[in-house]
Amino acid sequence: MTELTGLFAPRTPSGKSAVAPEMPWFYSGTLFTVEYRTDPANVRAILPPELGLADEDPGAVAFIWADWQSCSTGGAELLDPQRSQYYEAFVVVRCTYEGQTYSRCVAIWVTKDFAIARGWFQGYPKKLGEVAMTRVMNVGKAAPRLAPGAKLGMNVGAYGHRLAEAVITLREPSETNGFVNGHPMLHSRWMPSLTPGAGNSLDQLVTMSGVDAEIGETWSADADITLFDSQWDEVGSLLPVNEIIGGYYREVGVTFNGGRLLADKSNPSI
Repeated sequence: MTELTGLFAPRTPSGKSAVAPEMPWFYSGTLFTVEYRTDPANVRAILPPELGLADEDPGAVAFIWADWQSCSTGGAELLDPQRSQYYEAFVVVRCTYEGQTYSRCVAIWVTKDFAIARGWFQGYPKKLGEVAMTRVMNVGKAAPRLAPGAKLGMNVGAYGHRLAEAVITLREPSETNGFVNGHPMLHSRWMPSLTPGAGNSLDQLVTMSGVDAEIGETWSADADITLFDSQWDEVGSLLPVNEIIGGYYREVGVTFNGGRLLADKSNPSI
């Protein structure tokens, strides 16, 4: 009998039809970040009960836009850009678990199915969306250059509804890309039982970090952001903006090659 292979569905004898390939996954991209403060009670409301608020600045939030190119070992996807290029916009808060501070993604929209599959595997709550970012190009008059005063715009929507829009204005080169998204990620991997009301067949708390990080140009920026709700998303009401902290531009390369299980409440018998 032929064995079916592939990290994700659909599995076939060759495994090449899987929506995403085997790890490791390599990423090169550009990040636009807006950090702001909301009421810490808003952050507490979207954390599972076993997680605590960050000890310092517990209401800090990072809204991040990313223009990614990614591939697996061998880089075959790079010659078929539909399989390697995508955008995402995601919201990160900080939390604590057993005395350690983590970053946690609490909302995220992406533009490709393979990114959704990888994200659900990692515990990111990914949804399909429409994401746009100003391109930086250092020639011509139709794009901003990496220079003080350059203005970069970004937005994200889903199901035809605008959910967030922001502008960052570059100030100067920076050593940091902010502090909210600067810790190992702490995510929940879960899948409800096929039997309604029976609980979760998969229920895990996991942590992960990128490896082999390579940092490129990084700039601090002034920032402005506006959030919205739709009948399908609660961005503006879940984590409303009380105060802008600042903005950042960063070029980054990183590798993902797995994570670590912290707690497991799965019940595979249901």
